[in-house]
Amino acid sequence: MADTSHLKPGVKQPQAAAAPVATAPATSGQAPSAQTTSVHATAEHAHPGPAVYVKVALWLGIATAIEVGLYYLDMPHGLFIGLLLFLMIVKFSTVAAYFMHLKFDAPIFRRLMVMGITLAIVVYSIVLLTFGILR
Repeated sequence: MADTSHLKPGVKQPQAAAAPVATAPATSGQAPSAQTTSVHATAEHAHPGPAVYVKVALWLGIATAIEVGLYYLDMPHGLFIGLLLFLMIVKFSTVAAYFMHLKFDAPIFRRLMVMGITLAIVVYSIVLLTFGILR
């Protein structure tokens, strides 16, 4: 017979123990149970403060000034395009990492962004080669 003493008036109800948090992810195809809560869902990521965002914005401004300055320098056209592409990748990565919070997200999102920028560079290079700009 079950113990029903906690149902009587004046008797305190027992406190339920907190469910343990599992450190291993659930196997694929199975929904997590109440006892296998994801660590990611309970833990908060440490995001940078405003000072970091100001530093990133200043860096992006400096990189843009470098791009504009490159236009006024006398250099081979191929080197100019290469430097602009390099700065484009650096700026894109910085914006994606900090302002899109990819630095603090799951690695799959970073991989998708890397695949996207790689595809963009390939398509851009094909267009430049097609119109004879990279000769």
